[in-house]
Amino acid sequence: MPEESKISKAQQKAVNKYVKNNYDRINVTFPKGQKKIIRDHARRHGESVNAFIVRSVNERMEREQ
Repeated sequence: MPEESKISKAQQKAVNKYVKNNYDRINVTFPKGQKKIIRDHARRHGESVNAFIVRSVNERMEREQ
């Protein structure tokens, strides 16, 4: 089991501030069991769940313009 990286409270606070100032958050709800399917699909394609969802939404919006 990999050892967890140690991040200081100051580092975490700085990261949280950066995210708050540079990103919007959207809470997405999926049917029970869908999270694992999405996570597994993203991993198979070398992406995080967030990257997969962002890419999927952007591709869909581009197609529908």
